[in-house]
Order: sequence, then C-alpha cells, then structure tokens
Amino acid sequence: MATIILTAVGSALGGPIGSTIGAIIGQQVDQAIFGSGTREGPRLKELSVTTSSYGQPMARVFGRMRVPGTIIWSTDLIESSEKSGGGKGKPSTKTYSYSASFAVALSSSPISSLGRIWADGELLRGAAGDLKAEGGLRIYNGRGDDPVDPLVAADKGGNALAFRDCAYVVFENLQLADFGNRIPALTFEIMGEDNASVHLADVVPSADHSSTASSLPHLRGFADEGGPLSSTLSVIGQVFPIVCATDASDLRVAQIENASADVTALPEKLVDREQEEKEHRRVERVGKEPLAMRYYDESRDYQPGVQRAIGGRSNGRERILDMPGTLLANGARAIANETAQRARWYQEQVSWRMAELDPMVKPGEIVQIPGKLGKWLVRRWEWLDRGVELDLERIPPEFNNTPLEELAFDNAPQDLLPGSTILNVFEVPPDLAASQSDPIILAATSSENSAWRGAALYVEQGQGLIPIASSNRLRSITGYLAQDLAGSSSTYLQTQASLLVQLPAHDLTFTETDISGLALGANRLLVGAEVLQFLEAEPLGGGLWRLSGLLRGRGGTENTAIEGHVAGTSVALIDERLTVLDASLVQSNAATRIGAIGLGDIDPVFASLQNAGISRRPLCPVHPRVLEAPDGTWEFCWTRRARGQWLWEDDVDVPLVEEVESYVIGYGPIEEPFATWSVATTQIALSEAERNALLANYGSGDLWVKQVGTFANSPATLIAQIT
Repeated sequence: MATIILTAVGSALGGPIGSTIGAIIGQQVDQAIFGSGTREGPRLKELSVTTSSYGQPMARVFGRMRVPGTIIWSTDLIESSEKSGGGKGKPSTKTYSYSASFAVALSSSPISSLGRIWADGELLRGAAGDLKAEGGLRIYNGRGDDPVDPLVAADKGGNALAFRDCAYVVFENLQLADFGNRIPALTFEIMGEDNASVHLADVVPSADHSSTASSLPHLRGFADEGGPLSSTLSVIGQVFPIVCATDASDLRVAQIENASADVTALPEKLVDREQEEKEHRRVERVGKEPLAMRYYDESRDYQPGVQRAIGGRSNGRERILDMPGTLLANGARAIANETAQRARWYQEQVSWRMAELDPMVKPGEIVQIPGKLGKWLVRRWEWLDRGVELDLERIPPEFNNTPLEELAFDNAPQDLLPGSTILNVFEVPPDLAASQSDPIILAATSSENSAWRGAALYVEQGQGLIPIASSNRLRSITGYLAQDLAGSSSTYLQTQASLLVQLPAHDLTFTETDISGLALGANRLLVGAEVLQFLEAEPLGGGLWRLSGLLRGRGGTENTAIEGHVAGTSVALIDERLTVLDASLVQSNAATRIGAIGLGDIDPVFASLQNAGISRRPLCPVHPRVLEAPDGTWEFCWTRRARGQWLWEDDVDVPLVEEVESYVIGYGPIEEPFATWSVATTQIALSEAERNALLANYGSGDLWVKQVGTFANSPATLIAQIT
C-alpha cells in the first residue's frame, strides 16, 4: 500500500518527521486510488446456522425471515439397534441408528406460524408442514400462555421451563442418519404476527404512529437483534425516509410521505438582516448515490441478493448498501431506485423565521413555503426573541417507480410431499454371483415423486409385522404393461418388437444399450415371470415408455415368453436399486406377504411374493432330439442347463448345480401323465414294442422331460410326439 511505502521513504530521507509526513501523503494516495469503504449499513449474515452459545441475542422478528435459532434444551444422542439375518448358520447383522430430541428458540416476539426448515442446507420441513426425516415436531408460538412441553417436563421434572414469550420448536426423536449422526445446522422460516409486512409501530411500539401509516412498503421481514433503538432506526432509515420527533407528551416516529395531502402553508417570513446570508443554503450529501442494495431474497430461500438502481454509475468501485431485511426482487429494485433518487438531490435547507408558532407546525411535519416550489420537512424549531425560527429541508420530488416483472431466478429445492410407497416383491432366476441354495427374493420400492426417502420393510406373520430390512432409498424402475405383450420365441433378437411400460413418475427413466451390453446382461426387465432384455427406450410422455429390440425368455423363462402377458402385468428393471431380502427371514411361497411403511404411508403397503420358487428351480432341458437305431429303437436325447449360467459358452459343459443328476420323463398330460420314467442321464430309449404298447393303452401323446432339482423340478420340455 502507498501508506507503507511512503512512510518508509520518508523515514529514510527525513527521520521521524519525514515518516510522519510520508504517512499522511500515503493515506491521501490510498484515498485517491482505492477510496474509502463503499459498503454502508450493517452486514448481511450469510444465513447463520443454529448455535447453542450463551449470551447470544434473540431477535424480535417482524414479517417473514429465515433465522438460525438457538438450541435451548437437548437430550443426548439416543441409540437404537436392529438385528437382521442369522438364519441357517449365517452371521447376524446388527445396525445402529441415532436420534435426538431438542428445543430451538426462534424469536423473542410471538410468531403466527412456522414455514420451512432447512437442515444442512436441505429441506427438512416442507411448506405443507411435512417432515422429510423421521421424527416429531411441536411448535410454540411464543404466547404468554404456552404450556410446558411434555418432553421437556419428562426430562426436567418440576424444574421444566415453558419458555413463555419465546417462540420455539421441539424436535422429538429426530433421526440423524441423514446428517452424519449429529444435530444438523438448522435454519427456520418464520412468520411474524403481520406475516409479510413490517410496521414502524412494531419496531417502536411506545411511539406515536397515529399521524401517518407505519407500514414500510416492500419490506416483508426484519429482525431486530436489540441494542440501542437509534441503531435499529438508522438501519431502516437507510432506505426508508423516516423522521423521529419529540414534543411535550410523546415520541413520534413516522415515514416522510411526499404524497401527503395534509400540508401546512407557512406565513410570510420575518426579514432579519443578520439571518439573510444563511437563510438559504445547499449542502451536498456525503458520497455518491447508492447504486446497489443487498438484501434477503425471499424467492431464493432468503439467500442474499443484489438489486441495482436504474442509471449509469461513475467509474470506480461500486457503492453497496446493506439492508438486512426480507424483500422480493421487485420490491428491492423499487427501493434501490427510490434511494438513488433521493441521493441525487442535494439536501437543500432553509431557515424560516415566523412571527408566532403555529401548533400544527412542529418537527416532522411537511410544509410549503410561500414563493418556493416543492415541499419541505420541518427538522427543528427555536423560539427566539424575534419570532420562531424553523430549519427546513427540501423533500425530493416523487420518483415514478413502475413495478417491474419478477427479477429473481428461483432455484429453490423441490418441496414435495412424500408420496406413498409402491411395492413389488418377486423372485428372479439366479446369476453366477448368487447362492444356488437360497431363494433370491427382491423388493422393488418406488414412489410417484422424488420426495420419497425409502421405506421400512416387514414380513407379515399372523397379525403382526416383523422388520426385515430397509429399502433402497433410490426409487426402483417399476410399473406395469400398458398393453398386451404377445407370446414369442426366445431364439433370436427381435429388433422390431416392442412393448409399452407405464411408470408411476415422469422422472423415472430407462436407458438404452447395444448388442455388447445385451451380451453382458444389461437392461434386464422382469415382466411377470419372464426376464427379457431391450435395446432402445423411447419416452412417450406422462411416464409412458416404448421399449424396443427385445430378447425374450432370458434366464430359463422361455415357457413364460411363449405364453405372453396381458396389460397390467407388473414390470421391474433388474438393477442395483432393488432391495435384496434375507432368505432366512422371508419364506419362498406364494402366501408370503411383505409390508412397507414410508414417510408418506398412513397404513402399511402390502405385496404378495410373485414367482415363488423360480430362483431355485432348474432350467428346462434344451435341444431335444430323436435318434433311430437299426432295430427300430428310438433314443430320445436332450441337453442339460444349469441355474445361473447366463453366459453359456459353446463346447463347455455347464455345472450340475443340483445335488444329483436326475430326470423324469412323462407321456401324456404334464399334470397327470399316463406313464413316467426316471433316469440319471440325458437320454432314454424306447423300443418299437414299448412305443406300440403306449399307443395301444393311451393313444397318441407327447413325450416330455423335466430335470429333477434339489428344491423343485424344472418346466417340461417337449421331446417328441408318439403317434
């Protein structure tokens, strides 16, 4: 800086006296180059957060404000544990969660209502009063008859305080998992008794406000943190022209209203030669007009905003005026323009001496002067031996401040009510990474909007619900078929085939893939009991999607693909958003029912287990063929498949998976065959005599085969027709 440099130079040349002169010159250079501070008024707090420090002032809040609050009572962290697993020799898992109960003081004056609450910058309570996290909330408006909170009373007993005349809230068992198991930094949107307006009568209730309207235009919220009343009024007086005057009986605080119709005309002045030289003087305002104003922008969640007055500005640093109140963009622009308009006018002052004092002419009144244009404010008066002398100040003319369109950019987080849980529970065929002995039971949990934060899952046992897991907090891609899907072969990729899926929300989406992705198992979709894959996904609007390029009957579900599906069949994308249920807690049968309870669910949502047993059922044999021997014997052969073998490499035998290799062959209806055989190899031979006996006894029929599994038999595969 110039001060430091010139001080050093002065010391080198002239000793101590030279350093003093150098410092003075340096300060002048600093002032000329950099200027003095250009920000006026108290600093805006960049959304302070909740504290629990002693001695912190508790503000009086008027209108709408976002305040941090002060923690005035709290319990220790409450630890809860939940045990899961532990069946069939598996280790059990115990999960811990933490909650806390605490009270937060908001305002030392009564409030009419509580709006949104932010925790670590994210919405904790929406505008509709819904909590986004588990827990309870009670609100005390700060009246003199507020009762003692029951939770505080239970903790403190007879020493419990009601915190009357203090607006506060009590959180009960607020779950802290989303906040790193600690009480988060909280800020609160509160509404004073006037909701969205501020009045001088509220700020200075003991003053006389009967002579003029006390509402401060455009100001929607203000917090008075105490201290001298003059400091609070000086903050308001930066942007609102107000006058404070006293008389024999009272203090009068009012706005200076240029448009007031009640204007007193002064009589002709008394000529006093000694006062002629100072009767009319002009005093320039200190500094230039304020060009920018910072404020709390209500439309941007009370984040600090800036509005600039109309007109150009001179070169150099911009002067900024801080107004620690809540405004909308339109109101802030209007106030900035009005403040700049007043600053552009000189403070023109006049001394006016009258023969006698008019009771209507007192400090704070607006008058007119004979022979002079405009209106004048009486700043002070003095009783002299030669009449009464008034000090008058010119009031700037009105500024045509036409309201503008909304200027702020609203980028607030979505405030949605938590939707009800959508639940779909099913088994799927296994893959290589899955256990071949346990059923693979998955839960697809979703909702109609992104405010859903997961659900607790239970298994129904008699009249009770047993907790088994917490769902994935990411919504699963699940819905239903919007139209029938015809049956199809599973032997090739159908590039022209498509299906329509209706999802519960427009922000749930499918993604596309290519042939390589299909080969690696991408885009697997469970439709009823069939697993298929798709290449392309096209949104049609309103949550409706067209999926094209279908590869049907994956994972051994060819028999279901041949049957097809009707409209309304449930659909779920098989990906990481599904919740895996513990097989030791959930039985694999069609009578099993799973319940889900989320924040938006009044009652539990239930779903029955679909495709029970499919994950442990062998895949049906493939490649049936008939070989005829020279003696007329027919040899029926097939190829074995294994559970979980999605990538079936050529010339490589698949593992058995089942405990023993066994097959059952039947002749006639699958449900009640005429004859059956059991074999341990992938073939069976029937002589011509045996075939003729079957025809003679039962007539023509189908010969089919099933693989006998450890837990179930595979679907039947047709080998041949014997006629």
